[in-house]
Amino acid sequence: MNATQLQSQPGKVLLDRSDTTLMLRLSGRWHLSRDLPSASQLVAELARQPVPRRLRFDTSGLSGWDSGLVSFLLEVETACRERGIQEDREGLPAGVRRLIELAQAVPEKEGARTGAGRAPLLERVGDWVMAYSVGMEDFLAFFGELSVALNRFVRRKARYRTIDLAEAVQQCGPEAVGIVSLIAFLVGVILAFMGAVQLSQFGASIYVADLVGIGMVRDMGAMMTAIIMSGRTGAAFAAKLGTMKVTQEIDAFTTMGISPLEFLVLPRVLALIMMMPLLCLFADLVGILGGAFVGVSMLDLSLSAYMRETISTFTFANFIGGLVKGTTYGGLIALAGCLRGFQCGNSSSAVGDAATQAVVMSIVMVVAACGAFAVAFNILRI
Repeated sequence: MNATQLQSQPGKVLLDRSDTTLMLRLSGRWHLSRDLPSASQLVAELARQPVPRRLRFDTSGLSGWDSGLVSFLLEVETACRERGIQEDREGLPAGVRRLIELAQAVPEKEGARTGAGRAPLLERVGDWVMAYSVGMEDFLAFFGELSVALNRFVRRKARYRTIDLAEAVQQCGPEAVGIVSLIAFLVGVILAFMGAVQLSQFGASIYVADLVGIGMVRDMGAMMTAIIMSGRTGAAFAAKLGTMKVTQEIDAFTTMGISPLEFLVLPRVLALIMMMPLLCLFADLVGILGGAFVGVSMLDLSLSAYMRETISTFTFANFIGGLVKGTTYGGLIALAGCLRGFQCGNSSSAVGDAATQAVVMSIVMVVAACGAFAVAFNILRI
């Protein structure tokens, strides 16, 4: 075996035992990038009777080492100290001996390996309240800055590129039509099928059209579209802005005197606010067609009768209410996605975390807004 092959050999351990002395022979390359031997074999040998009085080292076969060898020898030293075995380090390289002495000079903190105990309940509640208050403060600050940017947009003083707004409109609108159509059609089918199971028992199958029409126009169209856009567009906003945060592009805008909220956030918020009502209208139509598919294929209703019954249930209040909901949901989704993108950390894994947090936050805000709309519409008798 030539010298190159010897240097590429992984670390090995050989034990030679006499009456009172145990010789530990180390050879090969002891690097963390390789599969290093475990100290368990040596610990088992130290426990055998009769217990050796002395441990010596032979490192003439070592071809390289790093902290992996030091960690191994520290485990050996701990086992020897527990059994009262004298350790002779003369056979170790000088650099290894110095590192071991340095590691032993600073004793390990008591309880460091066991981890911190669980904090008391009041302390955990206090930490949660403080974290929540900080999060609310950041949210309100971001919302205030965005409001200033929208005010500058209304006064035509905001600094952004029209091409960025057009690109965001393309991403939030036409590119999302496919998935919105699929989900809306399936939701319409589900609503119609659930209604048909009950209404057909009373000979009132025609009222499936009322159920699907009111459900889609008033709530489900806007709600399902918002949930889809939360996972699709809100996460994309957070990932895009988070990546720019990691690469320090957002800091570069600030350095150049350009407001990142106007240049990056404003086009995205405007695009989603403009596209959400249109997507909701399209989702309402496709959902009604899904209900018509069930009515015609399963309930033996004619398409013309189904559509006449659907149109008769429409009211101006329900129509406007659905559009208002969709517009509000769009603003909330854009706000959550951009906020989490700006709050992203400085590592690649933080980008994924920001996208996940954006989806969760936007869905929670949409559901909470839906509940608030339900209460408000009930008070207003809409």
